[in-house]
Amino acid sequence: MAKVRHSRFDCDPGCAVEATISLIDGKWKCVVLFHLLTGTMRFNEIRRQISGVTQRTLTNQLRELEEDGLIERKIYAQVPPKVEYTVTPLGRSLQPILVALKFWGDENIGRFGKPERANAA
Repeated sequence: MAKVRHSRFDCDPGCAVEATISLIDGKWKCVVLFHLLTGTMRFNEIRRQISGVTQRTLTNQLRELEEDGLIERKIYAQVPPKVEYTVTPLGRSLQPILVALKFWGDENIGRFGKPERANAA
């Protein structure tokens, strides 16, 4: 059975936050969107930008972003097939949020990195 990705929101306080988060949840979606803000990219270009993502996971995240209208996939009829991904205007409207996340991360990444091991003396 397919996972239900979005449900109706009851519009209690926080509803808009819940709706937004439901579109960009997933470990790599924000990262993919952030890289695509620089311009159109092919699958392997995106994969090279994001170390640690598997091909399957990236494929699934790209499909979900496309289903939600945040990115557009263009397929060129050639051999081998050429596929490009571009941020849609709706996806681009998330740019201030993604930039704010990056800024916050740059400022605070040291707090959340791996703890340094005490040197054995």
